[in-house]
Amino acid sequence: MPLHSSVVAQSTLGLHSLEHYEPLIGASSLERISRKADRVRTMRIAHVSSTFYGGGVTELLTPLTLMQNAMGIETDWHLIQGTPGFFAGTKKLHNGLQGEDVDFSDTERAVYEEVVFENATRIHLDDCDAVIVHDPQPLPLISHFSDREMPWLWQCHVDLSQPFGPTLAYLRNFAEQYDGAIFSLPEYAQDFAVSQHFVRPAIDPFSPKNCELSDAQVERCLSGHGIPTDRPLVTQISRFDRWKDPLGVIQAFRLARQQVDCRLVLIGSSASDDPEGAAVLEAVKRAADESVIVLAVDDPVLVNALQRRSAVILQKSTREGFGLTVTEAMWKGAAVIGGNVGGIRHQIEDGWNGFLVNSPDEAAARIVQLLKDARLREQLGSRAKESVREKFLMSRLLEDWLDLLISYERIAV
Repeated sequence: MPLHSSVVAQSTLGLHSLEHYEPLIGASSLERISRKADRVRTMRIAHVSSTFYGGGVTELLTPLTLMQNAMGIETDWHLIQGTPGFFAGTKKLHNGLQGEDVDFSDTERAVYEEVVFENATRIHLDDCDAVIVHDPQPLPLISHFSDREMPWLWQCHVDLSQPFGPTLAYLRNFAEQYDGAIFSLPEYAQDFAVSQHFVRPAIDPFSPKNCELSDAQVERCLSGHGIPTDRPLVTQISRFDRWKDPLGVIQAFRLARQQVDCRLVLIGSSASDDPEGAAVLEAVKRAADESVIVLAVDDPVLVNALQRRSAVILQKSTREGFGLTVTEAMWKGAAVIGGNVGGIRHQIEDGWNGFLVNSPDEAAARIVQLLKDARLREQLGSRAKESVREKFLMSRLLEDWLDLLISYERIAV
């Protein structure tokens, strides 16, 4: 059986059951979460997002919805559809929320609102007990369910630390129709006239991307993708998105190579609702040389293998709502260098379980330091793994959602 198939098979045999987390979180935590689940076990929940493929929302909803259903909480996941013009516009909204000065024209607004209206006629949510809408793409849906009786919540996953005023003002008109808004971090709070909640993301430690791999499996996987290991690997794994700063990563790598021998791997994909991804990928390929490997693939086992085999993992984002790729790498005990922004700062304690950097020069200096000091890499990695176990596993995210659902009277029993 191929490596990918065998790992997938292993990871789907009951691993969405909460009981599987007991060795990681303990029996008392398991019992506490199960008691909370009893209060909403007969409810039906619906999530609405813009893609099943690529990006952090998918990484969260895939295991969360499976775990909720495994516990007897009926959980649906609906996907909105859109034209290229729609997704080009929603990417502008995404960028505006993350601080870019964008011009969202009247024509783009009309397309945005019309496509969401068309989706509202196809998505049936009347029999749900709670609806959670994710990010800007489906945000106006609520305008077309005025007779709703269940609570609607909007979850925004992007970095809202410095939003562009006109973009936020426009989206506020829709957001304030919800019963509550959910953000990844308290510093993303806005002056919305609705209840606000803060839920940090988490990872599924049993998924193909995060489960244990033997050294032989790792080496076989890398070899199969043509990734040589004759030099130390420095790797960034993320969507090809300019907010992830892949060109800055290449710049930092070239500075580091003046002092240490190493190879850079940039691997990722473009989310299906991100029209800028192809252009960013092409810019990265143009900037790469023979010491840089660029892979545009969606292979969770390869990601897993690279995070375990690389000497250094980078996530040099310039804006980052949270940064699940950081969590994933830390779970493997990797030495991680992250951009000093957004949710990365809530995962990496600089100098304790990783490093935070503000520029390509700083990133290069940390790459050199880590490649020259194997003991330091091991220390940072060990602390990183423990911090994820304590704070960022899917069992904790599930409990946060149970607390949130219970807090709304219409679904508390």
